[in-house]
Amino acid sequence: MAEGSYHHGNLRTALLERAEAVLAESGADGLSLRSLARDLGVSHAAPSRHFRDRQALLDALAVSGFATLNAAMRAAAEAPGLPVTARLAALGRAYLGFAVQHAALLDLMFTAKHAEDSSTEVRELGHDCLEIVARLIAEAQQAGAVREGDPVRLALVAFSATHGLAMLAVGSLLDDTPLADATDLTLDVLLAGLRPDRAATP
Repeated sequence: MAEGSYHHGNLRTALLERAEAVLAESGADGLSLRSLARDLGVSHAAPSRHFRDRQALLDALAVSGFATLNAAMRAAAEAPGLPVTARLAALGRAYLGFAVQHAALLDLMFTAKHAEDSSTEVRELGHDCLEIVARLIAEAQQAGAVREGDPVRLALVAFSATHGLAMLAVGSLLDDTPLADATDLTLDVLLAGLRPDRAATP
């Protein structure tokens, strides 16, 4: 959003959108309520009606990010008409897509979640992110498509694989391998590793 382009509407939404753009451009250190107000062409005091201080803005960004990520992951996990293995792959793609497109925001989200003074809302939303994966893995176990084991631990393994690939992509460390190809291979290897030795994939 260009400087001075905000005139009417939802200022809170506009502030969050501009804050995420600044976060991606210059990191959290570049964020201030005063600079956001200047960018949006509103008074310096206007943002304080929605965020009491800079930390409240950062917390709101984390909450918004988790809400968006969780919605995308939940839609993939609950996609109608798809077998459970296809939904597991779709879930991985949903996380990868968000992580690559919103790398700075994702870093802020998990930093906020693990902070000692993190809000209950941030912690719960961050926990929901893992639970979405664990629930689908438990469903896949019941269908015979995933090996036995604690669904939460298996979900953490799945997260480590997909998050690791996302960080390689964001850091331009995939060399000449297209992200789409790396994604396909990562998910194929991950799902093969989760599959029971003698189970037919539904």
